[in-house]
Amino acid sequence: MATKEKNIWILLIFMLSGLVIGGLLGEISKSVSWLWWLGYGEEFGLSSPVTLDLSVIKLTFSLMFKISIASIIGMVLAIFVYRKI
Repeated sequence: MATKEKNIWILLIFMLSGLVIGGLLGEISKSVSWLWWLGYGEEFGLSSPVTLDLSVIKLTFSLMFKISIASIIGMVLAIFVYRKI
């Protein structure tokens, strides 16, 4: 009996899409009075950009993450769907 191999890249794509869709739903649900808790989360990262000036090129780096309850639920659902296929 042959087993089907699962690709790790597919899992990462599922998790990223669950994170993005969950974050979007979390932002939308903030305005609904009984779904406010889905938008509750924390933001972390580089709040002020870091600049690297090489005299020829100036590079600016900034990275922020916002994790909410809805995005965590989206990632868990994405892992669940991935395991089912």
